[in-house]
Amino acid sequence: MSAPQARRRVAVLISGRGSNMRALIEASRAADYPADIALVVSSKPEAAGLEYARAAGVETAVVDQADFPRGDAGREAYDAALQHVLLRARIEFVCLAGFMRIFSADFVRQWQGRIVNIHPSLLPAFRGLKPQAQALAAQVRVSGCTVHHVVPELDAGPTIAQIEVPVLPGDTEETLSARILAAEHRLYPDALRQVLGSRHARS
Repeated sequence: MSAPQARRRVAVLISGRGSNMRALIEASRAADYPADIALVVSSKPEAAGLEYARAAGVETAVVDQADFPRGDAGREAYDAALQHVLLRARIEFVCLAGFMRIFSADFVRQWQGRIVNIHPSLLPAFRGLKPQAQALAAQVRVSGCTVHHVVPELDAGPTIAQIEVPVLPGDTEETLSARILAAEHRLYPDALRQVLGSRHARS
């Protein structure tokens, strides 16, 4: 019988309430889950998700975006500070969960194949901000959510997994967003298990 694979040290990056972070932390409580949520990092010190993470016994850190200027130089300086935090915590894999920042291309390259994001649309449809509103404006009958690898181009990385969510008559941005979010909470833990399971198989 082969020895069990070690759980990967995963950081979850948030900017707000971190509901997908909560789903990942809850999933990681299972003994056979391949990820240990070892760190939660927020770009905002007031993010509500930090309190939940601390209560769950997860180490937290803040790299406050307000401390860095706008523009490319500020972005690169922010990413360098974030990289320091991740390396200090011996992080092996990164999950973005409502992290409202765009990375420098260099940061993404350093984490290539080891950083994923969840987006509330069926990519490649409706990239960028307010994808639920985009879906309603396009009058599509089906939307959903996607977990994908992060690449330098926004919301353009290879798809890992998706869930379809119907767009119902009378839907508003709020009602559609709520149903998609519920699907995200199911999809993200399963997608992370899939990615890290395949990594285990190759290691």
